[in-house]
Parts: sequence; structure tokens; C-alpha cells
Amino acid sequence: MRTVEIQAADGLYLVGDEWGDPSNPPVLMCHGAGQNRHAWKSSAEILSERGWFVTTLDARGHGDSDWSPEHKYDSEDIGRDIAAVLKRFSSRPAIVGASMGGMGSLAAQRASQSQLYKAVVLVDITPHFDMEGARKIIDFMSGNPDGFADLQEAADTISAYNPHRARPSNPSGLTRVLQQRPDGRWIWKWDPTYVTSKPGFDTGDQSALAAHMERVSQIMSEGMLSTSAPILLVRGGQSDLVTPEAVKSFLDLVPEAEFVDVAGTGHMVAGDDNDAFTEAVAEFLSRHHQLFT
Repeated sequence: MRTVEIQAADGLYLVGDEWGDPSNPPVLMCHGAGQNRHAWKSSAEILSERGWFVTTLDARGHGDSDWSPEHKYDSEDIGRDIAAVLKRFSSRPAIVGASMGGMGSLAAQRASQSQLYKAVVLVDITPHFDMEGARKIIDFMSGNPDGFADLQEAADTISAYNPHRARPSNPSGLTRVLQQRPDGRWIWKWDPTYVTSKPGFDTGDQSALAAHMERVSQIMSEGMLSTSAPILLVRGGQSDLVTPEAVKSFLDLVPEAEFVDVAGTGHMVAGDDNDAFTEAVAEFLSRHHQLFT
């Protein structure tokens, strides 16, 4: 594994990890809101061992990447970063986008005159996501603005939000998503304006929030219809965000797409059952992003 710094849009630099042989077929993995590149560690290791060249990326405002001074964190902004990162590859990559990463992936394709991807994997995100499920994610991300007294308190909060996943006996792994302030408190390793910069997210204005979500939905729909690449939707079987009705709408929009439901997982599919998630992705890529071709 090699850690790299990549110039993206707006003069920002993003941090990524590269796994495997660069001459192998490329795969770009883009995490969801509030996560970072470490969310893909186990999957990246497995996929690279099976013959893909995997890049896991910290999005702007997340992990070790630059924060946007202008608070530009819309899906189009994430998409512009993705388009810039794609220039590193000598051939079209497959892209794996979880939630925010999936939104950005489709926003990039929508804005492009050419086909960007060899294959697309959307992880628990569709254009017609559930508003109440989105609100739960927003509330979690905007909660605890003053951080946590220690990692145990943070682990308790995360476990209450995500009961699908076993609480770790040792919370030290949370240092991948938390950073310690000089006063000793632990705060999230993302820019809080990712949430507060969006209409209605910090004011409770439901009409502004609904209008924003509708705009994101339209961007995603247009991005999906703009791509000729094969698409796989991986849904968390107990997801609050992607309901069975959202899956039906997705398959009505792109009937040629494939769909996998990972039982016993929530919105954080890869973290809840990494083995099942990675096998679903590897099987799809083996058919549509073949090794050494």
C-alpha cells in the first residue's frame, strides 16, 4: 500500500491509498459522508490481491484531504474532484461509490462529454433515497459538535446509531475517524460545514432540505442515464436510506442494472459485513472489468 497526494478541483489536494500493481485494471473507491479512505481497507486489500489496482480516496473535507475554504461540498463538487483524479489512470477505472461517493460519481459522469467508467458500483445510494433516512444520517453527523470526552464515549454514540455492527472491544480504531483537540476532546475527522453548508440541513427548514434532496436526486438520475457502463447497486438489507421502493424505482430507471441485497447490514454496508460486500463487488467486477484486459 502506498499513500499518495492527488491534486483535485479548486486547488485542493486529496489523500489516497494505492493497493496493488498499477498495470492491473484500476478501481477507484469513494467513501460516504463522514467516512474516509480507511473504510475500504479490507476490501482494497482483497481486491488488489485478486488482480485489481485499487485507489481509496479521502474526499474533500474528510480524512487527511484538504477542506474547502468556500465550503463547496455539493455532489457536483465531489464529482469535479473525481473527474480530476481519473486523469491519473491510463484506462477507464471501475468506480465504487458509497452514498456521497456514489452521488459524486454520477455527478461527474453527468458533467462529462465522454464515458468515465468501465463499471459502476453504487453502495446504498439511489436517486430516490428516503428523506427520513437521510435526516437520520444528517442528525448523526451534526450531533456532538463539541466532540467526546474519550473514545469510549464516541464508541457508545456510534453503537447507538449503528446497532447492526458489533461494538469493538477496543475503541482505538476510531482514531481513523476522530482526531484529538488540544483540550483532549475527540472530534470528527471531517469538516462540519459539509453538513451546515447545505440548504435546510442546519436550520430544520424542511422545504429547503426537500428541494436540495430533489436536486441531488435529479443529478443522480441524469448521471445514471448518461453512463453506458454496467451498474451494480449494493444495498444494506436493513438500510434506512435505500428502501425497497427506492430499489424498484432504481431498477425501473435502469432496468439493465444489477442489484445485490446484503442481509443484516445497514447503510454502512462494507463495515457491517465486509466479506459479503467484497464478494459481491469482486463477482461483478470479474464479469465487467476483467483482469488483464
